[in-house]
Amino acid sequence: MTDGDQRRVTLERVAEGVYRATNPRGATLTFGSNHDEGFTPVELLLAAIGGCSAVDVDTVTGRHATHERFEVAVEAQASRDAGGNILRDVAMTFDVRFPEGPEGDKARRLLPRAVRTSHERTCTVSRSLEATTPVAVHLADEEPPPA
Repeated sequence: MTDGDQRRVTLERVAEGVYRATNPRGATLTFGSNHDEGFTPVELLLAAIGGCSAVDVDTVTGRHATHERFEVAVEAQASRDAGGNILRDVAMTFDVRFPEGPEGDKARRLLPRAVRTSHERTCTVSRSLEATTPVAVHLADEEPPPA
């Protein structure tokens, strides 16, 4: 991506507290605070954080082995104070497993670097948030970093 690349979605109100987002390719997603079957805006933000890094990590490690398990959990503490509502203590945990053998071994060796590189350089979503809200990232087999 170069400076000036524009990203855009449009929102249309479907009902009270329910909206439809449409991207330039025509894909839609319905969500909202009153959409019982769907995501809330905060859940979409958490999904975007995890999804952005998942794409990065999947691309790098998937070149070497097919994942037996690939799960990313993103959690945050919702906080409300005099300054308003905010998410704090955002944490993302990768639980990724590969098959035994040379290809799986190579993917396992690449996994920590792929997670770190996504977090530190390539994931636009969490990097944008971290300008004001730190996002802690770790692997499921590791101890979470201190808060």
